[in-house]
Amino acid sequence: MSDNSAQYSVEGARDAAERGALGDWVARFLSSPGSDNAGLAEQLTEPPRWWLGPVQLPLDRLHRLAGPPGAPVLCPLDEEDWRDDVDDMQRRIEQGWVPPPVIVTYRNDQLVLEDGNHRAEGLRRTGARETWAVVGCDSAEDRNRFAVPPAPAPEAD
Repeated sequence: MSDNSAQYSVEGARDAAERGALGDWVARFLSSPGSDNAGLAEQLTEPPRWWLGPVQLPLDRLHRLAGPPGAPVLCPLDEEDWRDDVDDMQRRIEQGWVPPPVIVTYRNDQLVLEDGNHRAEGLRRTGARETWAVVGCDSAEDRNRFAVPPAPAPEAD
């Protein structure tokens, strides 16, 4: 893991949200080594968005943009590259690694997985049903309409 692993963790995102700096966190995360996606960072932060999170979202509600050939995605990836990256993520998750939140946009009442397709698939393969996410909305109205299903209450002993 990189030296930035704590900064780009769920806790790092939560700290940024508490400071009102979640949009900056998203831009730095996407531009950081490992993500290396400054273009997406610029696209998702200019014009500014309304960000919320980190929140847990069901994996089956996320509409993937990238994935293996034959999957319902906009950008099919080379099977070998996809498989190797996802296999590595799955192994790391099974060993206790908690991946950084995925980056999602809420548009047209859908949750679009902008960054984290490999992490989401690695989680799916471990049997996980949810992932931590940071969600961007184009307007305050969308942010207010966005509804996250409440987490179940802990069971009493």
